[in-house]
Amino acid sequence: MLDAGPPHAATVVARVQESPTIFTLQLRFDDAAAQAAYRFAPGQFNMLYLYGAGEVPVSIMSDPEERDVIGHAIRAQGRVTQGLARLRPGDKVGVRGPFGRGWPLQEMSGCDVVLVTGGLGCAPVVSVIHYVLRRRERFGKLVIVQGVKHAEDLIWHEQYARWAALPDTQVLVAASEGGPLWPWHVGRVTDLFALASFDPACAVAMMCGPEGMMRSAADNLLARGLPRTRLYLSMERNMQCAVGRCGHCQFGGAFVCRDGPVFQWGEVETLLAHKGF
Repeated sequence: MLDAGPPHAATVVARVQESPTIFTLQLRFDDAAAQAAYRFAPGQFNMLYLYGAGEVPVSIMSDPEERDVIGHAIRAQGRVTQGLARLRPGDKVGVRGPFGRGWPLQEMSGCDVVLVTGGLGCAPVVSVIHYVLRRRERFGKLVIVQGVKHAEDLIWHEQYARWAALPDTQVLVAASEGGPLWPWHVGRVTDLFALASFDPACAVAMMCGPEGMMRSAADNLLARGLPRTRLYLSMERNMQCAVGRCGHCQFGGAFVCRDGPVFQWGEVETLLAHKGF
């Protein structure tokens, strides 16, 4: 982590409108030394600061070894994110981070990797996909299960199609509401769980998305024999300070920004049993 103090200035070097409400920003620190020093683990997040408006937490979607730029996928739904959506290449933002606890990459070596995501929950795990595919010989099968509400909400169509064509890679995608050209399943993402092919005895599962979906996915995976210690969730809460001081993201006795956002199943099972906790 660079530091948790004032934001470091960064320049937008690329912007892509992925869907009507989702866009990606590629950023580079203005200070070359800061860019060279920046390190993160998949699953961590940055705080992006829009000058004059405020800051928001955003998952990092890059591969850890991508040193030139830092990628973020953002949904425009609030004052700050709508302001970020108006940025163009050459515009400036502030960056603090990275923060939080990432995915357990050390436990994935030699295992099948199962990723279950809903909505923009794909953003916290896309760095894992990039990580696995660039180091393919270290891992078993890669299973990607993604669900969205509307067909137009799915971003990276071409990437999903390309991933599905790779060896030892299974891609399962569902939309609750499809479209005339929608090539995948129409229905709930939970419909796809039974189609996921992996070895439960030697697999690690990682999930992010609506909590109801994650609870259903966890029940399915555990019923199939996945060890409880190999199931991880990335939680989403109202993170504001990123260092566990403001209390907005308190989750039981933990703070999502500091102790998460990635938690092992045993750490959150009891809390997830209570809707709206």
